[in-house]
Amino acid sequence: MSITEKDLYRDTPVRYLGYANEIGEAFRPVIKKIFVHASYAVAISYVLADTADKSKKQYDKPEILGGGFRGAAVASGDTLLWQMFASVIIPGFTINRICWLSKAALKANKVKGPVAKWGPTMLGLLAIPFIIHPIDSAVDYAMDNTYRKYVK
Repeated sequence: MSITEKDLYRDTPVRYLGYANEIGEAFRPVIKKIFVHASYAVAISYVLADTADKSKKQYDKPEILGGGFRGAAVASGDTLLWQMFASVIIPGFTINRICWLSKAALKANKVKGPVAKWGPTMLGLLAIPFIIHPIDSAVDYAMDNTYRKYVK
């Protein structure tokens, strides 16, 4: 991919599909579980589409530039691992715990009404922009010191 070429999965609003499960987790206290599970299906579909895209692009390169089957396998593994950890697993868990803890704190303080019902969801939604970059950086660091260190 050239420097000026846009990556559909990273440089456009399509990237936000990877955060669908965080939205689902934030709304978990007020919606049916089926909708939370559906949000994970959207996020994982995004991850798989990005993985397939990166794999095909790498496969199509000449072997001397890292293309072919091995290059595609390395690119697939890298994209799948990075996206699953940075877009689905860690952020989903983080938002889930933020909502759970805030709900428990509100209950312990005997808060009732709309604040008790919607407070955890609002806090979860507000947390999303603040967790994205630290999680991405941590996953980059982990990938650079594990998978990327040994397969390239």
